[in-house]
Amino acid sequence: MKFSALSALAVLATTPFVAGGPIAYGICQTGCNTLAVACYAAAGFTFGTVIAAPAAPAAILACNAGLGTCSAACATIGLFAPTP
Repeated sequence: MKFSALSALAVLATTPFVAGGPIAYGICQTGCNTLAVACYAAAGFTFGTVIAAPAAPAAILACNAGLGTCSAACATIGLFAPTP
C-alpha cells in the first residue's frame, strides 16, 4: 500500500493540535544557561561577572557565541515542540 497525500491529510486532520509552550522553552533555556556556566567555569571565570567587550578572552567570547546559538535553538523548540 502506498502512502498518498490524501492519507497524510487524513492523519493530520485527526491529530490533535499541539504546540510548544513556555515550559518547553524554559527547560531549554535552563539547559543553555547550565552549559554556559560550565563553559565559563572551564575557562576559569564566573558566569555573569565578565563584561562582554572586545577585550574579553577568546574562551568567553566562544562561550557567549555558544549560548546565543543554543538560545536561538530554544526559540524554535518553544514554538514547535509538542507540549500537551
